[in-house]
Amino acid sequence: MSRIILVRHGRTVLNAEDRLRGLADPELDSIGIDQAKAVAADIARLNPHVVWSSPLERAVRTATIIADAAAIAHHVDARLNDRDYGEWTGELRTEVIRLFGRVDAAPGVEPQSDVFERVWPAVVDAAQTATSGPVVLVSHDAVLRPILESIIGGTIDETIAPGSCHLISEDGNRWSVQAMNWKVDS
Repeated sequence: MSRIILVRHGRTVLNAEDRLRGLADPELDSIGIDQAKAVAADIARLNPHVVWSSPLERAVRTATIIADAAAIAHHVDARLNDRDYGEWTGELRTEVIRLFGRVDAAPGVEPQSDVFERVWPAVVDAAQTATSGPVVLVSHDAVLRPILESIIGGTIDETIAPGSCHLISEDGNRWSVQAMNWKVDS
């Protein structure tokens, strides 16, 4: 059985303001750094094998903190990149919803189905490398959500908070969600 720990990066200023981050590249704020350190301490106790992350700074920094705490390698995989919100990047989520009814309806936003098609092969590849312990994938809400929804076969209504963890496993091509929103309070 392969285990994968999905981690949402720590908080940024744009998260705190509920702005669409997408391909913008803000750094973690002080709360985000504390979230990453807290998650790293918990994950290190699980003896992970390797950490992979999105190439965006907020994910790289979170992954680096986890990798350092667990004394393991960190690699970047562009397939784990955040959803592209196009011209709506940096805008308040509430404003985009007011204009279009939902973020998915805003013109130029990368469809969630495209996000899933891009990221799912990275998840499968990670499962194949989980030999001596779980693999950690550090990414973004808009990437983790379609992974989890695909596995459970439905919509997730709850928030995938910055600095939260979600444990999934694969056993003979059968995927399951073992834990969601495992979050360490900082």
